[in-house]
Amino acid sequence: MVCKGFLAVIGWLLLGAAAIAQSHQAGGKRVFLAADYEKKIAALVDGEDNIVWSIPIRDIHDAQALPNGHWLLQTSFGNVIEVDKQGKEIWKYEAGKTSEGGPIEIHAFRRLTSGTTMIAESGARRILEIDRDKKILRSIPLSVDRPDAHRDTRLVRPTPGQTYLVAHEGDRKIREYATDGKVIWQHDVGTQLYSAVRTATGTTLIGTGDGHRVLEVDAEGKTVWEVGEKELPGIRLAWVTMVERLPNGNTWIVNCHAGPDQPQIIEVTKEKKVVWTFRDFDRFGNALPVAVHVANPATSN
Repeated sequence: MVCKGFLAVIGWLLLGAAAIAQSHQAGGKRVFLAADYEKKIAALVDGEDNIVWSIPIRDIHDAQALPNGHWLLQTSFGNVIEVDKQGKEIWKYEAGKTSEGGPIEIHAFRRLTSGTTMIAESGARRILEIDRDKKILRSIPLSVDRPDAHRDTRLVRPTPGQTYLVAHEGDRKIREYATDGKVIWQHDVGTQLYSAVRTATGTTLIGTGDGHRVLEVDAEGKTVWEVGEKELPGIRLAWVTMVERLPNGNTWIVNCHAGPDQPQIIEVTKEKKVVWTFRDFDRFGNALPVAVHVANPATSN
């Protein structure tokens, strides 16, 4: 005969597991896109945790909300697509091969204010700016110490100064490029970094990848702000991918590969107070590197 105490313990364990599985947004309501290549899904999530639309994916490392409510994202490392407000594909760029027949992977892209699209091609080691018809308007060569089609770049971001910040995962460095390909600034992160973003104050916010932390450095490379692996109560930072300084001054952190007891997305204040988290291992999994906050949710409905 099974004792009642044993059954009670099992019941509490099952309830706890269900609570972990069903725990989604905590601390408020946010609208965002999340993409996970374990569950093979990219989805727009509203403030009530409802999925507005979703598409199947294989691999993904970047996404961008466009002013008209459309999105740039990808379904594999070989393409970039634009989808409309319902998640329907309306434009696509495919990378192909290098001139020598080698592989090309795409890990970063951006629709620029000019209306052209920036695409970073790892393997070809270049940044392209293309028009709607996919005509190449500019090609910027990249300096890579350890060429690898999978690791030449992670995220690439334009700066207000008409330059590009490139997170070179394989080289473990950030390089800032002028449009002629000249390196005008460099910072050795020392880990397989994922992202580097220039802030409004001129500092650079860094998602350090397997460095398990977020860094902010000034023009001299001095650390001016940092969130360490175990600095946030009850949270462990694993592979830190996307980072963003939000309009309210808080920092958005995507916490990939941290396990089902940890949040996949975190928002912290300058004082490192956690004000919001997202954890969902029902619809998403442990390989969620892409999460983009929507500053104006009305444009995505």
